[in-house]
Parts: sequence; structure tokens; C-alpha cells
Amino acid sequence: MKRQAYQPILITDASRSQDDQLTSRQKRYVLMMGIRVACVIVGAVLVGAQAPLLWLWLPMVALGMVLIPWLAVLLANDRPPKEEHRLANRFQPRHRDETPPMSLTAEERPHKVIDAEP
Repeated sequence: MKRQAYQPILITDASRSQDDQLTSRQKRYVLMMGIRVACVIVGAVLVGAQAPLLWLWLPMVALGMVLIPWLAVLLANDRPPKEEHRLANRFQPRHRDETPPMSLTAEERPHKVIDAEP
């Protein structure tokens, strides 16, 4: 019999901690709201300078000012899906190896040798 290789227990599928998730969502929210502030400033500068093609730029800036806060709130409140709700797991379930790491077959296990003396 061929001996099984050592199989370490992998934790790479572990989800990120809630603090890490919250921190990344807060950073994303602040970044998106910063972009919104930039849209407000660019819109004010365009109107004040009476830029050419103002009819084109102003609706795009206004759209950014309206959509970005909505998207920022949605993304800030969004968390990654739980493992049992992922769509990929419904169609392709994971195949788990039921043997524990470093398991030995019956032939490989050490046996007690009992000396029978008369």
C-alpha cells in the first residue's frame, strides 16, 4: 500500500473578519463620497466659467452627484454572501475528503506485539 502524503488543513477558504469587511466598506464609501464632492466642485467650476459644451458636461456631473451617493450606500451596506447562499455551490458542491490528515490505513497502524510466555 502506498502511504498517503501529509495533507495540511487549509484555511484559505476562510472568510475575512467582520472588522476587515467593515473597514474596506468604510474606505469604499469615503472614496465614493469624495468622488461626489469632486463632481460638485467640477459642476460649480463649469457653471462659473461658462465652459463650452456645458449642456453636455452638466448633466453628466449631475448624474454623478445623484447616482454616486445611492451606490455608495448600497455598497457600504453590502456584505459578501454566506457560503451556503453562493450560487456556485448550488450547482457544483464541494467534494470533501472524509479522511483526516495524516490518517493511516489499517495495515500501516502500529500493532501491539504481545509476547506470550509459557
